[in-house]
Amino acid sequence: MADDGFREFVAARGLALSRTAYLLTGDHGLAEDLVQEALVKVAARWQKLVRKGDPEPYVRRVMLNQLRTWRRPRRLTFFLTSQLPEPSPRADESSQTDLKVALVRALGVLGPKQRIVLYLRFYEDLTESAVAAELGCSVGTVKRHTHDALRRLRQVAPELLEAEVRS
Repeated sequence: MADDGFREFVAARGLALSRTAYLLTGDHGLAEDLVQEALVKVAARWQKLVRKGDPEPYVRRVMLNQLRTWRRPRRLTFFLTSQLPEPSPRADESSQTDLKVALVRALGVLGPKQRIVLYLRFYEDLTESAVAAELGCSVGTVKRHTHDALRRLRQVAPELLEAEVRS
């Protein structure tokens, strides 16, 4: 494979792709695996992708498809607990961090499809029809996954809703 900008693309957009992968998996190790597997697949088609324009949306699509095809044992298992660790002396300064941790834990109880739909709808800010086109499903399926995921998040992490009301 001729390089033709692949290394530069990875250097420039690798952090953003890693952030996306982390949002999808909720785990740094799995996120690294997801990005690496996607980049291996993309590298084989790099010449064609560059001719078509911006390759980043294609890389994200590969990541989404890869996440959906991972077998169950590979997925991260989250354990919910009713006891939170003791707050640190700087807990007042880290309330945003506490909310981020709660969000990551709450996202961990969702299935991959629900997590993908929430990522596309609220992080990538895609419409329901755009998400449906991206995932190859109906708008009704996107609505159902969104509804179920948000309902589950409200059940497992009510503190997130309370934080939204306060701000």
